[in-house]
Amino acid sequence: MNETSTLRVTRRTIARRRGFWATFLMGAAVMAAVDEIVFHQLLRWHHFYDRSTTDVGLVSDGVLHAVELVALVAGFFLLADALRRGAVDALTMWSGFFVGAGTFQIWDGLVDHKLLRVHQVRYDVVLLPYDVAWVAAGVVLLVLGLLLGRRADGERST
Repeated sequence: MNETSTLRVTRRTIARRRGFWATFLMGAAVMAAVDEIVFHQLLRWHHFYDRSTTDVGLVSDGVLHAVELVALVAGFFLLADALRRGAVDALTMWSGFFVGAGTFQIWDGLVDHKLLRVHQVRYDVVLLPYDVAWVAAGVVLLVLGLLLGRRADGERST
């Protein structure tokens, strides 16, 4: 391999990583949006910050929604840049998306719900089944993303 082809491989690797991280950000943002729309607005099981008044909880939901939208838009711009560079494949993009979604779900279930206790999945119920389902859903998404990433790596090496 000469210096020019090595440089091309390095640029492709960097672009592929950028594509992964762009879709990781998008996956986390979409999962935050699903959480916020389904559990905060439609079911009204909790707000992002439930340790104060309902008004504060609604404001915290608005801040969460704004942050998820900024993350989603940033992810689209980063992905557009990676696609322009021409080295991002569909498996890598889906891998990043599912790893991001799963990471958000696990973070929310363990850090937000249990460590920081900013809110619970639901109130006035036995929490264990809800907590297990919440984190298990995140683990399924994360594992799916990791498997897709492994498959993408395998296809590139053949």
